[in-house]
Amino acid sequence: MTQAVVAIVAVVLLIAMSLRADRHFRTERRLPMQWWLDGSVTWTAPRVVALAFTPILSAICLAAIAALATFLEPRAGQEHLVLPASILAALVFLGVHAFHLWLIQRTMQRQR
Repeated sequence: MTQAVVAIVAVVLLIAMSLRADRHFRTERRLPMQWWLDGSVTWTAPRVVALAFTPILSAICLAAIAALATFLEPRAGQEHLVLPASILAALVFLGVHAFHLWLIQRTMQRQR
């Protein structure tokens, strides 16, 4: 049950981050999705797709983690690791999404 709460909170935060970014980038039709090491953009996606990708992917992954934690028994002695693993997965998604939004912001500022 606690893993489901972690998943829901993380997905809500990711959606809020995307909605905020959408307001900021509303004049852009397409947003960068991938960069070379030199900072050049290799491909873009429509704004809605670019901003919805991480929240949707995280919802799927975190729901799977919560379902596995609910329906499967952890190995003996590892019961105390289930919640920290769920929190870590949620934090990784939040960090990756924040980094992606930062890269988009940086790229858009350079283009202006």
